[in-house]
Amino acid sequence: MPLGATWTRIKNVCKQNGLLILSVLAVVVGCLLGFVLRSKHLSEQEVKYLQFPGELLMRMLKMLILPLVVSSLMSGLAALDAKCTSRLGIMTISYYLWTTFVAVVVGIILAIIIHPGGAAQKEDSEDSRKPIMSSADPLLDLIRQENGLQFLEFAHGDQNEKCRSIPILKPKPTMSQDMAESNTGRIFIYGIRGDNSTDIQSFSLDLTPSPDVVFRTLPGTSDGMNVLGIVIFSAAMGIMLGRMGPNGSVLVKFCQSLNEAVLKLVAIVIWYFPFGIVFLVAGKILEMDDPSTMGKKLGFYAITVVIGLIIHGLFILPAMYFFITRKSPIAYIRGILQALLISLATSSSSATLPITFKCLLENNHIDQRIIRFVLPVGATINMDGTALYEAVAAIFIAQVNNYELDFGQIITISITASAASIGAAGIPQAGLVTMVIVLTSVGLPTDDITLIIAVDWALDRFRTMVNVMGDALATGIMAHICRKDYEGS
Repeated sequence: MPLGATWTRIKNVCKQNGLLILSVLAVVVGCLLGFVLRSKHLSEQEVKYLQFPGELLMRMLKMLILPLVVSSLMSGLAALDAKCTSRLGIMTISYYLWTTFVAVVVGIILAIIIHPGGAAQKEDSEDSRKPIMSSADPLLDLIRQENGLQFLEFAHGDQNEKCRSIPILKPKPTMSQDMAESNTGRIFIYGIRGDNSTDIQSFSLDLTPSPDVVFRTLPGTSDGMNVLGIVIFSAAMGIMLGRMGPNGSVLVKFCQSLNEAVLKLVAIVIWYFPFGIVFLVAGKILEMDDPSTMGKKLGFYAITVVIGLIIHGLFILPAMYFFITRKSPIAYIRGILQALLISLATSSSSATLPITFKCLLENNHIDQRIIRFVLPVGATINMDGTALYEAVAAIFIAQVNNYELDFGQIITISITASAASIGAAGIPQAGLVTMVIVLTSVGLPTDDITLIIAVDWALDRFRTMVNVMGDALATGIMAHICRKDYEGS
């Protein structure tokens, strides 16, 4: 091939994939910059300054989530026939639930085979007093987070209700109740009536080393936008607008115009991504603890999670896409590489939603009406990577505590990990919050979540990539299955 033709071909490739190439280089430069600056021992304040461009990237992405989800769902569902909407909705949710359950099974099988908890097994069980949370409390948190009625509050104030355990001093029993108890650690001194008929006040001296403490769960708050609540509200509004006919056409046209405007904003903001990714990745590496210490204790755990994500993300999901659509998953995945890189950098499937939307529309040429429904729902409830990670983490913590799980408890883990991943917000490290549900379902100590925090920031990025890939492949599958419903409409 002549040199001129080769150079022309290289220029065309760079022109067509310029942003993708810059994003890959940004991840590499960010990793190198982070490891180089680790030797400089920067202060916490200096690390915050370094992370600022990356923080701007996250804020710009989050800024686009609310208008994109609301406008796409409301305009998309309003334009669909009620029969098509119900069929698409049932098939989409069924597919998402199935792939999530498959991911959990993969994680459980790998955790049992590899046995990652052996390297970090505790020598002695700690018998210290710990907050005890009822398994009902995390389940109530899941319902709170999925409550679409709180849409306006979450859209503005960004706070999800969470249950937290707080210590409360146990009321001391009365003197008459404790009089006969010899193990209370109290000395009772009683008053004596004198000759002048005056009473000397009775009192007790408490010699117990510490007061009795009970733990009560109270609702608190945690940061984050409840995207599932927004999805439920927007979907309901879209269906109602479709049934209103001409009376709802004004609002539908507004949502369609808003959706197009948001996509144009994404096209502008997207060129800031490579710059922001450099500092986002570098800042996370600077926050990392000693890698050698983490490798000794959590190496097998991290390897187990990564192997599970590779099996599910690169083999199972593409195989399902191929068998259903009879199309090459490689060409399809190539079209969403930009979204996968952004998910790796941001660790947020919700923040990646505008980019995934753009990639599917422009690169893979998926029907916009399908994308408007399947993708926001998937970014909210389809968390295959998170479900797999929670299953592995639960079995890892059981192995660390030398706790043998029977078949019934493994089934419980599979069910609760699937349910908890649905309630996980599409924000960085949201899986740590829903891990409480999985651990309490089989009686494992929730405090041991701290064991996996050291490597969670890195694993969170890989499982987010699997989440985003699952959403994108599901959109392509639904577009293939429902293609006849949208032909000529």
